[in-house]
Amino acid sequence: MLEVTKLECRRGDRRLFSNLDFALGAGTLLHVRGRNGSGKTTLLRTLCGLFTPDAGDIRWQGESIRRLGEDYRRDLLYFGHLNGIKGDLTGIENLAVAATLDGDDVDRPAIWEALGRIGLAGFEDLPTRMLSQGQKKRVALARLILTRSRLWVLDEPFTALDVDAVALLQSLISAHVDAGGLAVLTTHQEVPLTSGQVERLDLGN
Repeated sequence: MLEVTKLECRRGDRRLFSNLDFALGAGTLLHVRGRNGSGKTTLLRTLCGLFTPDAGDIRWQGESIRRLGEDYRRDLLYFGHLNGIKGDLTGIENLAVAATLDGDDVDRPAIWEALGRIGLAGFEDLPTRMLSQGQKKRVALARLILTRSRLWVLDEPFTALDVDAVALLQSLISAHVDAGGLAVLTTHQEVPLTSGQVERLDLGN
């Protein structure tokens, strides 16, 4: 489903990685590892089409993501270091906007249910600026319950989560992969999800 060929990315005069090749089929989890500054976030942003590589190509379903454009982005969910939520909007409103932008047909009852499942029952209609950092992260992660995207790209998704939320996130990712989805993630935390039978890519070696 996802194929990377001869990929090279630089930051200024510094080459982060080059001649990077890998291919991932349906039902695969790729754990991208490496020290700080090795290019993990740059690679994930490049896979999302948010950063233009200096060389190489990325293909989805056999087609270059540059040619696919919006068709690729409809199959993609990116979760970066920033939560991507608006403080003046409630959790319900944030997820409704995200679903519209993602092209997902999601009704309000499904959003309420997702927020309850993610541990935010009773906080659904509060402006998210009033929530703790962990709660804001949960609002953003509720997108994983609602999305129909086949490719999840997750950059440090476990940061600022408590034990229960970490366990729930692991179960969401596992269910996505078990259903034939594809996930690419980075994490500094050792969780069972990244210590079992998964694909691994080490940058900076």
